[in-house]
Amino acid sequence: MKANKNMKIEYIQIDDILPYQNNAKKHPKKQIEQIKQSITEFGFNDPVAVDENNIVIEGHGRLLAAKELGINELPCIRLAGMTEQEKKAYILVHNKLTMNSDFDIDILNEELTSIVDIDMEDFDFTIPDIEDDKDIDDGWYGDERERTFNAYNLDEYDEMRSTGFYQMPIIKAQNASPDELISFNYVLSTKKTCGVHFYIDDYQFERIWNNPQEYIEKLKKFDCVFTPDFSLYLDMPMSMKIWNVYRSKLIGQMMQDAGITVIPTLQWAEKETFAFCFDGIEPGGTVTVSTIGVKKNENATKIWYDGMDEAIKRIKPSRVLIYGGDIGYKYPDGIKVRYYDNKAFKENR
Repeated sequence: MKANKNMKIEYIQIDDILPYQNNAKKHPKKQIEQIKQSITEFGFNDPVAVDENNIVIEGHGRLLAAKELGINELPCIRLAGMTEQEKKAYILVHNKLTMNSDFDIDILNEELTSIVDIDMEDFDFTIPDIEDDKDIDDGWYGDERERTFNAYNLDEYDEMRSTGFYQMPIIKAQNASPDELISFNYVLSTKKTCGVHFYIDDYQFERIWNNPQEYIEKLKKFDCVFTPDFSLYLDMPMSMKIWNVYRSKLIGQMMQDAGITVIPTLQWAEKETFAFCFDGIEPGGTVTVSTIGVKKNENATKIWYDGMDEAIKRIKPSRVLIYGGDIGYKYPDGIKVRYYDNKAFKENR
């Protein structure tokens, strides 16, 4: 394989550069801040690689950082002539290869000690303790910790903005009543700016947890966004129910931090889930809930009624947006209620 001698730097308007929709590499907020710091300190010295359609092949993190810095034009290298299979493979291979190496601790120590004019702690560098040979053999603990934090979005969690025994992230009360809703799986293809819901199968939106920064950036254009409706099935372990409620609240908090109007999706199962499922939702705002499937049996209806009673008592919402039909629940005076058709359900009947 010969080196590509035809590569040239092109300068492309940042709004014309499109992220690859299925990029599997996560870019947590902390990393984006570090990339911004690097660009500010050293300049934008690493071009973004794009294909013939200006879709990013390599450089998603730099693109996100540049947008936050207000940069209007980016240096790019165009990788033309690759098949779709080659593009997908290269994106994964490039991301994987950048993670497959550790530092030589002795040399790292020497280099860090010699840098005095730049605060390397801004980029998560500290001089590690190398007295323990096992740590050297197994790789620096800090790398493993960073990978773990990235995998679980722990850099996004702020203990000071959580509440309750289970430390659920707090979502501030906001009000919205969109005239139309689309499901999350259409946000990349629609030109609408309506509300976005997550009342679809979990596998269709698990990617927002795996890659929150990229999808939150795409959601900024919409009038409002519901928090993800991660499932709480009765036969799930309680620990998984807690985890899914936590994930929904954290994504909601992250979206609010990005300036998005966020509507909390009410989630509950049996009464034991009341101990955590409503934590983090500030009272007085708009909430949303689904009634799909509730009328199927008496037990499901009773669970729904009990949960809504508890939600109203705890959250005191000013408005409830119902996805699905009226199931006969009597809302207290003063609460505005709006119903939205389950279009997918109607189409599949």
